[in-house]
Amino acid sequence: MGRLETADKQSVHIVENEIQASIDQIFSRLERLEILSSKEPPNKRQNARLRVDQLKYDVQHLQTALRNFQHRRHAREQQERQREELLSRTFTTNGTQKKILDIANMLGLSNTVMRLIEKRAFQDKYFMIGGMLLTCVVMFLVVQYLT
Repeated sequence: MGRLETADKQSVHIVENEIQASIDQIFSRLERLEILSSKEPPNKRQNARLRVDQLKYDVQHLQTALRNFQHRRHAREQQERQREELLSRTFTTNGTQKKILDIANMLGLSNTVMRLIEKRAFQDKYFMIGGMLLTCVVMFLVVQYLT
């Protein structure tokens, strides 16, 4: 399991398969041990079965740990794929602007009207910035005059 944690992305599947093969082999040997423990003398039989059951319990925990690791790895790979997909998308306002123009054309607005609207929006931006600066100057003068 330690090798699995430190393995790189390319060899992690190989290590997982090796661990799974080892766990399967242990399970088959435990079945054989269980058969052999039933052939023990009656005074040792209970102790032998208890040991085999403990080993089965330990191997089941290893199997669960392997499954948890595989689940975490799968979730991490899926998150990486989703992140890469989001990063590969291009978010542009040009596409949105083109859609708005298409809708406006469907509504019957001409290109000249659309250009006037865009020019007006550009001019409104400068009026807003000028108004903000004028407001700041007036507030500064009021504070200076009152104090």
